[in-house]
Amino acid sequence: MENEYNLNNLSAYQESKHLVLNVYSLLRLFPSYEQYALCDQLRRAVISISSNIAEGMGRFSTKEQIHFIEIAFGSLMEVYAQLDVATELNYISREQFETINKQIHIVASLLSGLRNKRLATNP
Repeated sequence: MENEYNLNNLSAYQESKHLVLNVYSLLRLFPSYEQYALCDQLRRAVISISSNIAEGMGRFSTKEQIHFIEIAFGSLMEVYAQLDVATELNYISREQFETINKQIHIVASLLSGLRNKRLATNP
């Protein structure tokens, strides 16, 4: 099990924190009337990714760890969908979306790898 000292060495956790910072930077571009709608939802979804990784790694049960990794993945997909809509609404540019989408793919890959590693240790 990863402990609090190893959490900062966990790539999925580190990359998800970088994603939080980048999404928060993009939120500054959204119109003010979205602050309590799409922006609020995006903030909750993106912070949920690293939070659920941390909570999962704090669990002793492999089954629980996997459960929280899967919740983190769901939140990641929510962020993708919301940013896709934001692009269609012209809140962010297609280029900005593509840049952050690369980061989303990295986090998705790391979460999948983390899940698979947990499954392999407790089949």
